[in-house]
Amino acid sequence: MSEIVTTGEPHPSAAPSAYPQHAPNVAVAANGTPVPVATPGVSVAVVELDVPTRERIVSLLGDGVTPFNTLEELTSRLTGAMPVVAVLGPSCTSSDTLPLIERVNQQYPYMASVMIVSELSTTLLQQALRAGVRDVLAMGGEAGALALAVQRVAVSLESAPRAVPTAPPADSEGADLEAVNGKVYSIFSTKGGSGKSVLATSLATTLARRSDLPVCLVDADLQFGDVAVMLKLAPSHTIVDAVSVLDRLDPAMLDGLLVTHEPSGLRVLPAPLEPAFADQVSAHDMRTIIDTLRTFCGHVVVDTPAYFNDVVLGLVEASDDVLLVAGMDIPNIKNVKIGLQTLRLLDTPTEKLHLVLNRANSKVKLEVSEVEKTLGMKATALIPSDIAVPQSVNKGEPVVQFAPKSSVAKSIEDLADMMLPRQAKRKR
Repeated sequence: MSEIVTTGEPHPSAAPSAYPQHAPNVAVAANGTPVPVATPGVSVAVVELDVPTRERIVSLLGDGVTPFNTLEELTSRLTGAMPVVAVLGPSCTSSDTLPLIERVNQQYPYMASVMIVSELSTTLLQQALRAGVRDVLAMGGEAGALALAVQRVAVSLESAPRAVPTAPPADSEGADLEAVNGKVYSIFSTKGGSGKSVLATSLATTLARRSDLPVCLVDADLQFGDVAVMLKLAPSHTIVDAVSVLDRLDPAMLDGLLVTHEPSGLRVLPAPLEPAFADQVSAHDMRTIIDTLRTFCGHVVVDTPAYFNDVVLGLVEASDDVLLVAGMDIPNIKNVKIGLQTLRLLDTPTEKLHLVLNRANSKVKLEVSEVEKTLGMKATALIPSDIAVPQSVNKGEPVVQFAPKSSVAKSIEDLADMMLPRQAKRKR
């Protein structure tokens, strides 16, 4: 890990045992699992003027971390022999330092930064991301969160093409993650309470458990999205943060804004925390985000609101498949039929529309065949009614995780088979 500096002498600000090291950095996550902070081919540096704070950050990252007082000290000792993840402490958040961070990120494409702030705000987050910082975390956050963020950036740096210091490059990022062409599935209903979000969360977690590639769930219900609550997540970032840096959004930056559902490995882009922020996300913004996710995610599941607007219509157009969720009651079926008529008037390809009947086993004197005849299409999936569904929602777990042997979980697994067969399942 001594490749940061040009000489073999320890830096004056380094702790005696922290320099040099030749083993991968290791920290401990919240669940006690060791987290390798960086790979052997990536160095980690901590930049913070306040000594106690710097020592605290170093302790969070484990052995093999080189500390520096200022960013200037770090850059004066960069050689380019090894990629570097710079962990920037709270003293680096001043208005004077942020422009320097941007220049350094542009000048040294083999260096990437993660910032720790005393108090996370939307304004500071936007400024940091615009300066090229890959991720921003609050000091005193969840144990292991910093180590995981550094690990993620280190892996992306190691896989990126090596470049020498130069003038600000036209595109120094964007090659950090393996390029793929993922599938996009929008979950839509014209009636609230149809079970759309339950299906979206469980389908997405099922795909995440099976896929070798990242799977992302986007909460596109911009006013009242519940995905984060239903998965018991406490996100630091939302879709609004992605929009705020849309002019320089690339796969690595967007990946840094996603929150992970740890039990399944699912990546999630949550809805805004307040309904007032919904207007900040346009149809063009959403399309750009989806197109970017598609480049590094094997599957993207989108939970949409229960109405038509420009954002929803754009999502329908961008999707490979649209799952129309209908309940077994007359008002619900009536609204779904109107929605189908609207989609057909907009020349939506029939082959991308799939009917999912929720609570299909309910004894409401309405047969599945009658619903199919009314809507003019066969049901792709029948999801039964099950007490496990409300129980799982109240517990903050997808029903496929909460009650994997339930009838509703099995029906969602069957639906996932159409997108990603079980034999492709990967051990996590």
